[in-house]
Amino acid sequence: MNLQPTVLIVDDEKHTRDGLRSLLENDYDVYVAHDIAGAIDVLDREQIDVLLTDLRLGSEDGMNLIDRALKMPRPPVCIMMTAYGSVDVAVEAMKRGAYDFVTKPLNLDKVELLIARAVQGRKLEQENRALREQVDERYGLENIWGDSTALHEVLDTIRQVAPSSANVLIEGESGTGKELAAHAIHNLSRRNKAKFVAVHCAALSPQLLESELFGHEKGAFTGAYERRIGRFEQANGGTIFLDEVAEIDASTQVKLLRVMSEDRAFERVGGNQTLHADVRIVAATNKNLEQLVRERKFRDDLYFRLNVVRITMPPLRERKEDIPILVQGFLRHFCKANEKPLVDLTPDAMDALLTYEWPGNVRELRTAIEHGVVMATGPKITLRDLPLAVRQAARAKFPGGGSAQAFGEKTSPLDLHETERKLIAQALAATNGNVTAAAKELGISRRTLHRKINEMNAAKAGAEIKDGEG
Repeated sequence: MNLQPTVLIVDDEKHTRDGLRSLLENDYDVYVAHDIAGAIDVLDREQIDVLLTDLRLGSEDGMNLIDRALKMPRPPVCIMMTAYGSVDVAVEAMKRGAYDFVTKPLNLDKVELLIARAVQGRKLEQENRALREQVDERYGLENIWGDSTALHEVLDTIRQVAPSSANVLIEGESGTGKELAAHAIHNLSRRNKAKFVAVHCAALSPQLLESELFGHEKGAFTGAYERRIGRFEQANGGTIFLDEVAEIDASTQVKLLRVMSEDRAFERVGGNQTLHADVRIVAATNKNLEQLVRERKFRDDLYFRLNVVRITMPPLRERKEDIPILVQGFLRHFCKANEKPLVDLTPDAMDALLTYEWPGNVRELRTAIEHGVVMATGPKITLRDLPLAVRQAARAKFPGGGSAQAFGEKTSPLDLHETERKLIAQALAATNGNVTAAAKELGISRRTLHRKINEMNAAKAGAEIKDGEG
């Protein structure tokens, strides 16, 4: 792997190639070629950051090399060297995708500066591409996990509405993935090259929310020491996500209604300049907006503008068939994050997840799996590794389904022997009386298990003698 940027110099004059190599080799990995065939061979073998080529390569045209290089999956930044009389051709090369050109005889300082700028620009482009790929990986439809009918209906609606310009209202309980759906709508839309800006409306007071949305001028209120650009301006050309939109106060609702009008107009707080923002609005709520409209707590005209297309995120309890898929996705994520080998769940633990009602929905399940990964000491997450709420619900659901220890609960001294006896009996039953296998299942030595069985048999015999004496 190259630690330095790579530069390919293509020129049919040996002294030019050698001079440029000498100039650049301390700061770059330099490759040279004297014709198009040699240059293509290097381009096919190496990841070149900057291609510096002469326009005339003997009887060959350097423009053809640039055209070929720019069609590569990760094309280099292309710079053309040309004589004064061919500047018009170099300009044509820039129109076709070249980064810049230099004229011969070469100004070496200018060549150095131009290549440094080209390398920096390529680095920024690669970082932006990597960042976008990370965002797409995190927020694409492929990360809204599940195969239930209810979820497929949501995904179909997202695919259909995303390419349009329509505002979208996403309803659903907390933790159902409303923001994830909003990101997916943005990423699948024509606006995905611009920003996705999220505003969590319930976290801000009315004055702060207005300033956050529309910005403010210096001196607009106490503490406004400088002009602030609001979220609508930041999201211009992209998407703004208004989470918990039901919490917006009446005054801000009026201003929001105006920015949703045809001309998209607004003013910063304390300002009189009318601004415009081309923004698509995706709003989310965990409340019944229709009911709030009837109670006159939310403007009906604002509701109708937000509710062009409605998406309802189903609660997890209504799509429990998706739980195993979600669990596997969260396991991969948290095992990697905690540098643990990929673990699995015991059947009891999975049964507990499938029977729990998940009031916190997918967000709560995600936290439960993270808890299990952190707490697990073996190759599998057991029932006792899951959060207390899940264990208690499982115990209530299956009151005779196992010992308190199996549910991760403490036992009192009075029932320790009984718990131990039951666990040993269960292990022996599960292994068809194989003491070695049962000892392995219990995590103790074969000798220890034999001793405990003998103690239990002695205690049982003693109890029978007592009963007989009575």
